[in-house]
Amino acid sequence: MSDVMGGKGTSVEYGDNLVERMRGVGADGHGAEGSGLIAPHGGKLIDRELRGEEAEEARNRAAAYPAVRLTGQAWADARCIATGVYSPLGGFMTRRDYWRVVDEMRLASGLVWSMPVVLPVDAEEAGHVRDGQFVRLEDRRGRIVGIMRVEDRFVRDASYEAQQVFRTRDEAHPGVARLYAESRVLLGGEIWLLPPSPEAEATGGEGLLARYGLTPMETRAEFGRRGWRRVVGFQTRNPVHRAHEYIQKCALETVDGMLLHPLVGETKADDVPAAVRMKSYETLLDTYFPQERVLLAAFPAAMRYAGPREAVFHALCRKNYGCSHFIVGRDHAGVGNYYGTYDAQRIFDEFRADELGIQPLFFEHAFYCRRCAAMATEATCPHGETERVTLSGTKVREMLRAGQAPPPEFTRPEVASVLMRAIRAEV
Repeated sequence: MSDVMGGKGTSVEYGDNLVERMRGVGADGHGAEGSGLIAPHGGKLIDRELRGEEAEEARNRAAAYPAVRLTGQAWADARCIATGVYSPLGGFMTRRDYWRVVDEMRLASGLVWSMPVVLPVDAEEAGHVRDGQFVRLEDRRGRIVGIMRVEDRFVRDASYEAQQVFRTRDEAHPGVARLYAESRVLLGGEIWLLPPSPEAEATGGEGLLARYGLTPMETRAEFGRRGWRRVVGFQTRNPVHRAHEYIQKCALETVDGMLLHPLVGETKADDVPAAVRMKSYETLLDTYFPQERVLLAAFPAAMRYAGPREAVFHALCRKNYGCSHFIVGRDHAGVGNYYGTYDAQRIFDEFRADELGIQPLFFEHAFYCRRCAAMATEATCPHGETERVTLSGTKVREMLRAGQAPPPEFTRPEVASVLMRAIRAEV
């Protein structure tokens, strides 16, 4: 273990310039010069997707590299790194970035970044990897998805990280539970992603991304095509109900367009499946939104449930997609009662506006008021709780399983129909 915890060891040099050629494949990134869109975080959009001859050569060589099997979250993170979602990150964090992010919500460079993005590996496997060596990255099915040049091996303090990032050490918290279940040993270094196989594109979440996935480079191109400059991003891991719709439409009054950006990476087991959620969003957009003002795309990251820190993280990612504004509701990315009602909004006060580079839009919880006969929030409605139509997620799921549609004041009938069909298929 001492070798794992140490710093740089003997570098393994290669007799050709493959790595330099790989670094040349989009490694300098893409700015927003001339587009009128907000610049990516750090100024350049990272591109670590290998193509053509470099991809073919890297795939052939990868068979001889030591294998590192990615967890579901690490695979989602690798994809986000390679496509620029996590710009300026070009790989999994080394200890210099990791510790400063955990302690200060900044990269070693001083740039704001709120969540660790790390690669946990089995301690025995890590002990056989030398600094400077390439490893092949495999998904949970053993398919080669990328390669990595190892720059650092170190050990995380899981308990300390849990308290700093999630504000709790409670194992009942889903993010903390996942952290504790992972290896404490981490590898850091640059990565390059290989093109997905046809089999990977046709299965599970890969299929969703094949249909709905747009990279930051692609959303920026689409925003430019539509003539959008002021774009608001909306993060969700739940089916859109009337409260979400109200907030989205309020934001749309002030910008050119909206990126409706549901998360399709790993979530809690009791969350609504991503495919069902995407269908509910399509149904809503087809009927209740102007088509030319909303772009629906999938956000490939895993859900961390880190509350305030994850709100900042979600905002920075949407900045890379080209959003100038980002909606932050009450208890954004929260779970249970671990975070205060407004903690996810107040955390933005810890940073200067020019450091973030994206404008958060803070909203109250919305509801339908029977007396007002309209959607409202506490900021606009004087009536009490008895006049408000609000339902918990648990209550909604109970109604759907019983074949009972939630009231139209809570969710659109067309969306309720999609959810009811999905629930019935589960039972």
